[in-house]
Amino acid sequence: METAPPRVPVLLVHGIRASATMWRVQEEALRTAGHPVLAIDLPGHGQRMQEPFTVRAALAAIDAGVAALGGRVLLVGLSLGGYYAVAYAAEHPDRVAGLVAAGCSAEPRGVLLEGYRLLARTIHRLPDRGLWLHETMARLLLPAAGARDVLAGGAALDVMDSGLRATATLTPLASLAAYPGPIWLVNGALDHFRLNERRFLAACRNGQVLMVPGATHLSSLAQPERFTAILLRIAERVSSAA
Repeated sequence: METAPPRVPVLLVHGIRASATMWRVQEEALRTAGHPVLAIDLPGHGQRMQEPFTVRAALAAIDAGVAALGGRVLLVGLSLGGYYAVAYAAEHPDRVAGLVAAGCSAEPRGVLLEGYRLLARTIHRLPDRGLWLHETMARLLLPAAGARDVLAGGAALDVMDSGLRATATLTPLASLAAYPGPIWLVNGALDHFRLNERRFLAACRNGQVLMVPGATHLSSLAQPERFTAILLRIAERVSSAA
């Protein structure tokens, strides 16, 4: 009797101001499908809210997650987590069986980044440092379950400017080109972070773009069923190729 291939472990890396709790739907689905799975908190977020965010600290957090899952994973990052997943895969290709870079197909510099930093600094000057606005926008823009999941780990109100400043030093196009394994650029159809999608795809040695219909930037939360279905197909393919 032919046996099924071992299920690839999956490491999930969240977006800015969010935490590991944003991945609850995907964690449950992957675990049900037989995949070892771990969602981590980056420095400055979730249970690590008091830690400073730096490039090396973020990459070290991913490395610790990879080690906890046995040393080789399907690495999945969204938005901020996507940029750092890309950087990690370039540095440690032997530890990454496949890479899902979601919501991060725009270069993190220039007008886009500086606009976000200015907005973040302005919001941070509010009396509550932007907590009401953060929670209200999550409830307005996401389904109820998605809003609950993204808010459950707390709001990383103090990490925006330092996180964006650190991320501006990354070189995702060079990192994509350096990683030899399979890459999936998963983007919401309505995501403004698709700005440089063609350039990001062209940089990959072995890449493809997958669209999440009807999804905005936080595609795993905005369209969880569609995003999860894509992720399960990718995990199955990586498992079969291992």
